[in-house]
Amino acid sequence: MDYRSSGVDIEAGYRSVELIKEFVKETRRSEVIGGLGGFAGAFSMAGFKNMEDPVLVSGTDGCGTKVKLAFVMDKHDTIGIDAVAMCVNDIICGGAEPLFFLDYIACGKNRPEKIASIVKGVAEGCRQAGCALVGGETAEHPGLMEEDEYDLAGFAVGIVDRAKIIDGSTLCEGNVLIGLASTGVHSNGFSLVRKIFDITPEGLDTYVDMLSDTLGNTLLAPTRIYVNALKSAAEAGVGIKACSHITGGGFYENVPRMLKDGTHAVIRKDSYEIPPIFKLMKEKGGLDEDMMYNTFNMGIGMVTAVSSGDVKKAVEAFTAAGDRAYIIGEIKAGEKGVTLL
Repeated sequence: MDYRSSGVDIEAGYRSVELIKEFVKETRRSEVIGGLGGFAGAFSMAGFKNMEDPVLVSGTDGCGTKVKLAFVMDKHDTIGIDAVAMCVNDIICGGAEPLFFLDYIACGKNRPEKIASIVKGVAEGCRQAGCALVGGETAEHPGLMEEDEYDLAGFAVGIVDRAKIIDGSTLCEGNVLIGLASTGVHSNGFSLVRKIFDITPEGLDTYVDMLSDTLGNTLLAPTRIYVNALKSAAEAGVGIKACSHITGGGFYENVPRMLKDGTHAVIRKDSYEIPPIFKLMKEKGGLDEDMMYNTFNMGIGMVTAVSSGDVKKAVEAFTAAGDRAYIIGEIKAGEKGVTLL
């Protein structure tokens, strides 16, 4: 008897590491110390000595049951982008610059080419976010997970000078809400998505005129990463007062998280274009509109608040970063919460 007979293939693990090295190398930042394969990733903080009061900001998340679609479609090269996006989009809400990322893949059986494909997506997400992939773990769980199944999660660390933390403390009545377009469903609500649609190879490969693509490609589209958008705004001198990543819980749960006591967000649902996938889900699933806004991003992946004088400059900066920006509402005085009109 040996370890392989129990379901764990150490040689496959070695092979996976060799295959992913080239992708990890593409994310390297000058602050990274050492290479892949050590027991821990090292990152120099020497370059941030100019900050008056540097604060580390961290976040961890996964892709939820969206990974089920990757299994069914046997397409694994974009789900890693989702893992990075879910983490870095959270930490930039506090004004942080993402520095480095670590991934964790739990699988029923280590198939090196599949693991390499997943990590290729992780590396692409890191490249988009400007952070380094400094380490990770691939764990085989035979008997706990099916051979062709895996789960993917990540952990991101960023930095911000305390004086530049975005915390909503300067929010006031009259501030304007600007929404940044999502690329679709992103990585939340997929337990409901899988109840609405036929999640089979045939169902996901179905071309839908309303979507101008197959259902699978539309649903698997990776989560938008907004790091460059917020960086562009900061470089343009825009003071982002508050920021919310619209994830699980939709508008009703996430927008209030960016508010301070005594402020209320008012959002106009007709102020931006809702992607067809949400309309299709509402019709096919017979879903209540309030539940849609309480579950999905509905086409807006990030909400930012700026002063009225910064609106034009902010929209221009977001657009220059390649994002579609919409003026979707404003801040009113009142009980902490959100109203959708």
